[in-house]
Order: sequence, then C-alpha cells, then structure tokens
Amino acid sequence: MSLYLKQLQVGPMQNYVYLIGDTETRKAVAVDPAWDVDAIVDVLNRDDMTLDSVLITHFHPDHIGGSMMGFDIQGPAELLERGHKIKIYIHKSEADYVPRVCSLTKSDLTLTDAGDDLMIGDQRIQFIHTPGHTPGSQCFLVNGNLVSGDTLFIGGCGRVDLPGSDPKQMYDSLTNKLKALPDDTVLYPGHNYSPTATSTIGREKQTNPYMRFARLEDFLGVMGY
Repeated sequence: MSLYLKQLQVGPMQNYVYLIGDTETRKAVAVDPAWDVDAIVDVLNRDDMTLDSVLITHFHPDHIGGSMMGFDIQGPAELLERGHKIKIYIHKSEADYVPRVCSLTKSDLTLTDAGDDLMIGDQRIQFIHTPGHTPGSQCFLVNGNLVSGDTLFIGGCGRVDLPGSDPKQMYDSLTNKLKALPDDTVLYPGHNYSPTATSTIGREKQTNPYMRFARLEDFLGVMGY
C-alpha cells in the first residue's frame, strides 16, 4: 500500500497537522498546516515527500493561521511566502471568512464542495462537508481513514457557540454523515483532547455521547439550546 499518513502535534492548543500522500509518487498534502510551518516542511523533507497541496478543515486561525487569543499563528500564507507552489483547498462556504482571519486572499484559495475529491498519486481523498462548527467545516476520507478537524473529536465534537456555528447542522453532520461511515474507519481528530491519538467510527458510535442521540431535541438540550 502506497499510503503515506502522519499525525503531528503542533502549537499550544494541541492541534494536529496531518500529512497525507503517496509513497510511489512522493507527493503529499498537508491538512491544517499551522503554528510551525518549518517543522512541518522538515518532516516532509526527511521523508523525501514533496508538498503538493494544502487542505483546510475550517477557517479558524489555529488551523489556517492568523491572530487568535494573543497568538500570532503561522499557516499556509507562510508556505506561499517561502515559495511553495501549492493549491489551498477550502470549502466554498469559508471563502469570505478566510481574509478576515489571515493574510490569504480569495485568489489564493481553491474552493471545494461536498462530494469533491483529490487524487494524490493513487490515493483518493474525498471531501465530506460537515457544517456545524463552522459553515464550511469539512472532513477528509482516504483509504479508510477520516481526518475530522473540529467536527468530531475522540469522545466529543466541536463547539457550536461560535460565529458561524449551527448546532442543528452539527447534529446532521455527526448523525447522517460521519455516523454512516464504516465502523472500522480510523478517526484522526483536529486536536489532542484524548488519552489516545486515534479512534474508530465504531468506537465513537458506542462511547461518544454526541454520536448517540437519536433525536435532535436531545442533542440540542445537551448543547444548551
């Protein structure tokens, strides 16, 4: 199997960055490359992988760069400044937010929609639109592995009390999209908020309270709505 998949923890907010690629073509994408772009590129260089593209799960600065909670966070803009010829994929619903939080412009972005995919060598990365945490939150599914950003955590889910959040959409994303994936799908979350670095959809369906609600009303009640 030619899948290349690495999980890197970066920054004081325990963010995970993911490197996904094909070991035959030596090409890779970086998911949410923020905080320390030099360290991320160093890993790719050590592994003899070439950065082809950047995939963004959502527009929050700890995932795409910018200023947040007193932090000045690096992101894809710094990769462009350093000469990396990359496309930056983000859901079309996020396009208006990006220039407000970081130095990327709309012209820097390649906009995605639900059902899109991207081939990196023989690896097909599927884009799953999972709004709720933000309007354009998206997850990436590749070869039975799900990079979930801040939509689904191990034992939890993303906040729905922020600008652009929607608890009803979060319920739909968890219940009708992610819960429908095969049980053996390996879950790679956007933050290290758990004693384990990964889980599975099957395990989350059994143990994650936010994936166990049969009714929207019960989910909204727990979320305080």
